[in-house]
Amino acid sequence: MISSLCAVALTAQADEYPLTPHTAEYQVNYGSIELGKARYQLPAPQGNLYQYRFDSDVSLLMLWDKRTVTSTFSREGEQLIPMRYNHNRSGTGSDYQEQSAYVLDQELVHSRYKDERAKFPYTTDLFDPLMVQLQFRLDIMKGSDKLHYKMLKSGEIDEYDFKVVSKERMVISSGTYETVKIEVVRDNDKRQTFFWMSPELGYLPVRLTHFEKGSKQLDITLLNYHYSAPAMAQNNEQATEQPKVSADKQAQIQP
Repeated sequence: MISSLCAVALTAQADEYPLTPHTAEYQVNYGSIELGKARYQLPAPQGNLYQYRFDSDVSLLMLWDKRTVTSTFSREGEQLIPMRYNHNRSGTGSDYQEQSAYVLDQELVHSRYKDERAKFPYTTDLFDPLMVQLQFRLDIMKGSDKLHYKMLKSGEIDEYDFKVVSKERMVISSGTYETVKIEVVRDNDKRQTFFWMSPELGYLPVRLTHFEKGSKQLDITLLNYHYSAPAMAQNNEQATEQPKVSADKQAQIQP
């Protein structure tokens, strides 16, 4: 444990970048009850093709929920461009799958949620629910004052707003972090969601807390993380050498 913390400290001497390849593992609690763990992975890109992945495995008594979510996207400067999204859920109750494909030249998004298929118009402010987290981190990093996002989720387009609340020092089991506190904007205070992001870690969230009617329901805290900057530098060089069409071909063969 001590050696792993030392390794983390060495990688965090300089501020990280949201798109640097990294992994982050979280503890998921319901109130004070441990439910399980969740993990995010952003490998080095292949040219200008990125794939972000989320895995979770949580359970409470006889109830359990397991998810694998992947998002494939490209990048134009600090703007992320969605390409493909896949969400597989299994566990207590009905299993389901959600998929979306962004056909940019037709300005369309093909969506399948459970057994329902639909088409939506594509606009540059539309994101999938996973890669939008990276876009959010990029926007916070550059000091954007407009934190408004459209997401295609569960076969519908929803809009979300966020606001910066304050700066706070967050002390959790994995360490002490200087953070920016963010709140999800809602019409009433029956539900409140806050998360704390570390500028030093490329605005990686270190904690998320959700309240229902003033009672803490969900508490997610960072357990460990790892950034691999050299791999990012190497693949950035590859991205400048590869023509854009190669990324399009690679997108076609993604599972």
